[in-house]
Amino acid sequence: MQLTSRRKKIAFFLVLGICLVALAVFLNVSWIFLHWRQGVLLFVGVIFFAAIILGLILNTGFLVREIRLNEYHDSFINSVTHELKTPITSIRLYLETLQRRDVDEAQRQQFYTLMLEDADRLRGTVDQVLKAGEVRYKHLARSPMDLDFGGLVRECMELARTRHRLQPAALHWQERAGLNGAEIKVHGDPDELRTAVTNILDNAIKYSGSNVDISVGVETPDEERVVLRVRDRGVGIPAGELKRIFKRFYRVPRRAASQAKGTGLGLFIVRAIARAHGGKVFAESAGESRGTTVTLELPRSGA
Repeated sequence: MQLTSRRKKIAFFLVLGICLVALAVFLNVSWIFLHWRQGVLLFVGVIFFAAIILGLILNTGFLVREIRLNEYHDSFINSVTHELKTPITSIRLYLETLQRRDVDEAQRQQFYTLMLEDADRLRGTVDQVLKAGEVRYKHLARSPMDLDFGGLVRECMELARTRHRLQPAALHWQERAGLNGAEIKVHGDPDELRTAVTNILDNAIKYSGSNVDISVGVETPDEERVVLRVRDRGVGIPAGELKRIFKRFYRVPRRAASQAKGTGLGLFIVRAIARAHGGKVFAESAGESRGTTVTLELPRSGA
């Protein structure tokens, strides 16, 4: 209901803006037709009406953008609220059970494990929010150094397998021809690059559903670039949404995608880190239910 209301507001402002622009154009043309012999007044009138039209276009665009930003912000608040309340409620439930009941040692250890997992989930959500605020106002590469990017990616893959309890085949390394295990050097902040790679992997796992089959590969197409490609076979992304997914708070408004939990900040952080390191990130997809490939490009060390 709330989404429908916002769409009606956007449609209203679009129609209003178009009508006002059409009215201004009509008045402009009519004024020119009636006063075409008065050169100075004609020139001033054209400039005046052009300014009005430009102002109307800018005002309409600003209003529509603000409505969409508010929509993304509300979606973010709802997602973060859920991501914070769920692990807190779970931890509280386990603690109350341990406090009120006598449980055997095996079950006690199981409760401890589950509470630690919920605490990690809670910390991850907080870290995402803090990192998103940081990347908007600060230059990221604080401690740049030459590092083995392929080794960093493999390290992130191992952490993702452990955190999401995946089998090795679910998240597999795709060796590129010509590398033969050679180090691929990039110059950057290892913590920030680790955050970027981890967010890409987590996003691929999250939108793969129950059938996680993700290939990860690093290659050097030329002497200047290092390219990371993460391909999943999950829900896919419509063509019109491929650029929007890197915006702050944005999440694909589809039923299959909305079932995955998140804050809408992961890929926004990836894009900010890539730009801070002189690189870029983009996504490709053949459509819904046909998987997604996220590509991260970085400059090679010394390039």
